[in-house]
Amino acid sequence: MNQWRYPASSGGEIQAYGWQGQGEPRAIVQFVHGIAEHAARYDEFAQALCAKGIWVVAEDHMGHGGSMGETAGYFSGGWLAAVQDIYALQQATSQAHPGVPYFLYGHSMGSFLTRTFLIEHPDCPLQGAIIAGTGWQSPVALRLGLAICRREARHLGEKAVSPLVNRLLFGSYNKGIPAPKSAFAWLSRDDAAVAAYEADPLCGFDATVGLARDMLGGLQMIQNKHNLAKMNQALPVLFLAGDRDPVGHYGKGVEMACVAFRRSGMQQVDMQLYPGGRHEMHNEINKDAVYQAVIDWIYAKI
Repeated sequence: MNQWRYPASSGGEIQAYGWQGQGEPRAIVQFVHGIAEHAARYDEFAQALCAKGIWVVAEDHMGHGGSMGETAGYFSGGWLAAVQDIYALQQATSQAHPGVPYFLYGHSMGSFLTRTFLIEHPDCPLQGAIIAGTGWQSPVALRLGLAICRREARHLGEKAVSPLVNRLLFGSYNKGIPAPKSAFAWLSRDDAAVAAYEADPLCGFDATVGLARDMLGGLQMIQNKHNLAKMNQALPVLFLAGDRDPVGHYGKGVEMACVAFRRSGMQQVDMQLYPGGRHEMHNEINKDAVYQAVIDWIYAKI
């Protein structure tokens, strides 16, 4: 795994990573990680792709991993600045490897950032996008959540952590897990993967009020039908999730997102729901099958 840094769109620097296989790449995948984690967690997945000739790049978003800065869980430039940092890495990587098919793989909050990317950059020459661990929220719930975040930001400051906001965002995620062994059992059925997340000092922190506000605003943006219509309708998209993932409302939210894409005019939309799978399918007990499904889908598109 190679590492380097590049300028963030809002100031400071972004930590980037690259994984390369033997020979020339058949395709390149850019991972877009989720909230309260970092891109180096995807090392095993990246190595599996590289073994099949698919090279990988990724970056740590502002307020995360090697791009942590002064405040964990805070987007200093807001939601669109984070999307711009993703775009900057995509542009630099594509320029370094002209003509190589390029894919995005966005997980969780990264899936929301990826969906925003598709709206903001419809002319970007992507070969496909994989939307993992995503969901679809009630417009009423989004408006209420935003109102609470804005109130908490006024009272506490946008860099502060609000127990109320974090309880509203994440507090119910373990409710669908029978006899959970951990507060993060909703991530995976693999106890070792959950334990590794808990032991990682760069994971599991509380999001700031500002990031919660920015993410909910981003969700409003990507669920707006007029924005959905801006995407490149010919772009192949794969929705991938476990049907016991609370972020996707146990499959229902994933299905709603998939339907919304198709209704917007997207012509190639696939969906794969894994029975029993929780939030991080790339860290699940059947992760090898998930890796292979992603590889097969990519190869079918190049």
